Amino acid sequence: MENLSGESYLVFEQAINDYHKTDDVNASEQNPYDEQTIQHHLYRKNWIDAVQWHLEDIIRHPDIHPKEALAIKRRIDQSNQDRTDLVELIDDYFLSQYQDVPVLASATINTESPAWAIDRLSILALKIYHLQHETERVDANEDHIAKCKQKLSVLLEQKADLALALNQLLDDFANGRKYMKVYKQMKMYNDPSLNPVLYNRKSDV
Repeated sequence: MENLSGESYLVFEQAINDYHKTDDVNASEQNPYDEQTIQHHLYRKNWIDAVQWHLEDIIRHPDIHPKEALAIKRRIDQSNQDRTDLVELIDDYFLSQYQDVPVLASATINTESPAWAIDRLSILALKIYHLQHETERVDANEDHIAKCKQKLSVLLEQKADLALALNQLLDDFANGRKYMKVYKQMKMYNDPSLNPVLYNRKSDV
């Protein structure tokens, strides 16, 4: 992918449109790409984000039953773990892509890995989709529409900046001007051996 940010965004739009064919958080993912391709990972990344986006909407319903809210909260927790795992898988792809590139003596490290930038681009795609929908609502007043259009213009500018920065970063990797180093997230609260609330349960029983 010479223009990875642009091609990634097209995959994200495809996943968003596919999700909204049913607009159902329980719908099966319809990933059309081969499992060994970066496109497959990108599509899955955005599908996870789209489902979680709508779970976050549902859990904020003022009349939601506490039991249902708890179930959704735990589902969101699992979604966050799946999202992190997938971001790390995408970074593994980039590590393999650039592992043989000679690194310049003047090369620097970047504060953010490519996959976490892609994560931000995926969320931006969802924000843009939903704000675009808000600008087209016939049941909303003019002030609401105007505010949403203003926010949408900012998001589109942010998308252009992020896409440019991501492509520049990948070009730096490809030419040895930057080197890639990835730290795993090592989230502790989902690990029963690291979360004291979980590992102390045995002594509470």
